[in-house]
Amino acid sequence: MIKKKKIVASIEARMTSSRLPGKVLMEAINGVSMLEFMVIRLKKSKLIDEIIIATTINEADNGIVDLCNKLKIKYFRGSEPDVLLRVLEAHKSTKSDIIVELTGDCPLIDSKIVDKIITKYLDSDFDYVSNSHVRSYPDGFDAQVFSYELLKQVSIQTNDQYDRENVSSFIYRSGKYSTFGFIAEPHEFWPELRVTLDDHGDYILIKNIIDYFYSINKQEFNVTDVVNYIKKNSNLLELNKDARVTIAPFQEIAKTQNE
Repeated sequence: MIKKKKIVASIEARMTSSRLPGKVLMEAINGVSMLEFMVIRLKKSKLIDEIIIATTINEADNGIVDLCNKLKIKYFRGSEPDVLLRVLEAHKSTKSDIIVELTGDCPLIDSKIVDKIITKYLDSDFDYVSNSHVRSYPDGFDAQVFSYELLKQVSIQTNDQYDRENVSSFIYRSGKYSTFGFIAEPHEFWPELRVTLDDHGDYILIKNIIDYFYSINKQEFNVTDVVNYIKKNSNLLELNKDARVTIAPFQEIAKTQNE
């Protein structure tokens, strides 16, 4: 019998963000923090076996550890600057076979999109599958899937600061590995939209989105719901229009079907 591969999602989270300190523990709704909100949404996944929070050894991150204990989910404390090593060691601690790499600035994560990416990885021979290294979905629904063994290889091959901070960047920028970029369906396609939690304007926009869907009793909202809501209320784009652009230098923007 072939042993089932263990699929573990790690969420990188820390309190010392320079632009929005403490962002992951800011309130999402009804006293629930943004990080807890993300975990709740991620638990809807049908394919993820376990979730682990990859945080740092800094005392400032004790609150994240307290939250993990409250939610009864695993955590790992490692290096703050070397995020690649932190994630690698987190997955070593859980004996992961397959890594689902996520960041704590994506509280609106859509578990169905995550499962689509995992399924593509499982059903193909690609080394790396994501919806983020080729941007087509709104920024804030990002998920990347690859093996633990691959990340071990990457950690040996690169000491570049950018790669150590961004975990998987070497995989898709080096040209050494086969990659697949998930492109959003037309009703999900909006690569310029940012609903990622990076500064105060982002927080106000994301909080508005959550408040709206909870007010209409639609707690299971997805990426299409978010896209449609903001299209109908385009004035909301003013909330984070001055936010830092987060497209990484190695990311591509998918072209629309009309181009």
